Amino acid sequence: MAKTILLLIALAAGTAFAAERPEDRWNLGDMYPSVKAWQEDGAKLESQLKAFAGCRGKLGESARRLKSCLDAYLDFTKRYARLETYASQILAEDTGSHESLELADRARALGAQREEALAFVKPELLRLGKARLEGLLKEDKSLGVYRHYVDDIVRMKAHTLDAKGEGIVASFELSQGATGSTYQILSNAELPWPTVKLTDGKEVKLDQSAYTEHREAQNRDDRKKVFDAFWGKWKEFERTFGVTLHESLKKDTVYTRVRKYPDTLSRSLDRERLPPAVYQTLIAETNKGLPTLHRYFRLRARMLGLKEGEMRYYDIYPPLVASSLKYPLDQAKKMVLESVRPLGERYITAMANGFDNRWMDAYPRPRKQSGAHMAGSAYDVHPYVLMNYNDNYESVSTLAHEWGHAMHSYFSNAAQPFVNSDYATFVAEIASTFNEALLLEHALKSAKTDDERLLYLGSALENLRGTFFRQAMFAEFERDIHARVDKGESLSGKRLSEMYGEILRRYHGEREGVVKIDELYTVEWAYIPHFYYTFYVFQYATSIAASSLLADRVLKGEPGVRERYLKLISAGGSDYPYELVKAAGVDLATPAPYQAVIARMNRVMDEIEAIEARRNRR
Repeated sequence: MAKTILLLIALAAGTAFAAERPEDRWNLGDMYPSVKAWQEDGAKLESQLKAFAGCRGKLGESARRLKSCLDAYLDFTKRYARLETYASQILAEDTGSHESLELADRARALGAQREEALAFVKPELLRLGKARLEGLLKEDKSLGVYRHYVDDIVRMKAHTLDAKGEGIVASFELSQGATGSTYQILSNAELPWPTVKLTDGKEVKLDQSAYTEHREAQNRDDRKKVFDAFWGKWKEFERTFGVTLHESLKKDTVYTRVRKYPDTLSRSLDRERLPPAVYQTLIAETNKGLPTLHRYFRLRARMLGLKEGEMRYYDIYPPLVASSLKYPLDQAKKMVLESVRPLGERYITAMANGFDNRWMDAYPRPRKQSGAHMAGSAYDVHPYVLMNYNDNYESVSTLAHEWGHAMHSYFSNAAQPFVNSDYATFVAEIASTFNEALLLEHALKSAKTDDERLLYLGSALENLRGTFFRQAMFAEFERDIHARVDKGESLSGKRLSEMYGEILRRYHGEREGVVKIDELYTVEWAYIPHFYYTFYVFQYATSIAASSLLADRVLKGEPGVRERYLKLISAGGSDYPYELVKAAGVDLATPAPYQAVIARMNRVMDEIEAIEARRNRR
């Protein structure tokens, strides 16, 4: 239910940077002034859920009765969304807090109660039949706000059980996220991280955030030490993470069978009526584009001073250009605000308001959740952004990314009634990667030296690798492991590493002599939290393909494109996401968007090579 958008990278949580100011911490009090107030609102939700039982068997009585019941559903669902958002974000502040863990568990229980209370609604509406529902909607025009909601229920008739069956399925909601929660706590708060001694004599405890920081080390021996120690620790827990992921996959298979789908991918795509051609075309075009990815790795090897065939997996992350440039948070905010100027004053004003009014928790702290995310489901409040800001350009780019999500939620919540405000992930990552493209354009225009331009171009290349090629690689792996479990196969941690290793080596061109992958590093799958969010990652790749086209058109000033884009991020879930993106001018079931993002990557490399050639002529 909660609209929390995750970023895959882990920024430096648990590392001390700038001293925090009060304005650098978000204000969860905008949702609830205290945990006591949260508990009181939770009690109100439970009362509403009990009262909602009075709608059972009455939905078709009259248009007035249907409206009353759907309004009640809307109200308690909106209340639950705020409760869940508060609980999840207070846990994100400190993943080791027992009190916050208990609150999150309480929110999960409330979510399960909500699902059970709603279990009769879809079967009952389906029993009324399409003609009766159409008559009720026409009888009371105020029911029009529920048109898309009702139409979607009718569409899913073949996959909906009777009221008893839906009640049983809903009762399992309480344990639905158990494996993901286990991963979150183990990987963020309890894994016994290794310590390594770097060549400068510094000892570093390699938690997720320290790994993210030190994998970029300029010293190659240090990078290898970091990789060997970090992935060595994950390898020790390969069996454990294999069990948690396999259990998650098996639960997905059970839901697939219960919902009468041929496979889990079909079920996941049909949830938002996404054409299978989107997934198929993404994987096919990405594999066709692997020579471009390999070109990037060869360029990277040259710029790092490595000979042909010497590049290893631990050489992927150091910046192509060493830079001592720092971007304090206030400067980063100004850069992002300037970069989104092509979207108009209303967009800029909304973002500035969020910066000024504590919508964001900015800096790392011990036990704070790693990475970055946006939580936008507190409909009557505002979006919240979690960062682990560390003053480099990657953090600036992440700031632009997450605030793209925040503005998406802000505009959707402002334009849509609650029932239609929750947009699909398929659209969500367009808003975030769109802002990254605008930031790059602004940074390149502002760059004073070739070194600075190379920093931004190198960052753009790495972003394209990480957001398009890497996520498509994850999508291919996820497709394969779900397919095997759907067929009844068992997958151990060792087998998952073997499968992941095959795909990892193919994408990185090991056979072609591009990048060598050590066997130890094939446990990387265990590190990726998004595999617990069924078929989530492919939407990063589709989204950057769409946003690349849209951003280019906006920056060129093509007539009507900005307006169509702003309409897209204001549409929420008022239509199916594929249709919304298509209306904005991009068809993600065709090769064109994927070919365009690959062409963009080649253009960036052309520009880098031109700078390098110019330097060599001096």
